[in-house]
Amino acid sequence: MAGSWGCPHEVNDRCTKINNLPCNPGMKGCELAGRYRFVDESKNERYWEKKAREQAAVRPAETD
Repeated sequence: MAGSWGCPHEVNDRCTKINNLPCNPGMKGCELAGRYRFVDESKNERYWEKKAREQAAVRPAETD
């Protein structure tokens, strides 16, 4: 996948981290999953789970 960033796991449009599957940024197992938001909302589930955990961790501290 061509772009302005380079993934160290992408070789010839294949993900060497995830069983040489075609590179699809944000797919399950991808280093980007949960770290960034994607235009395709189906890839954002882990991102929103992470945000919810962060919010839950902050809320108890705010009540003190």
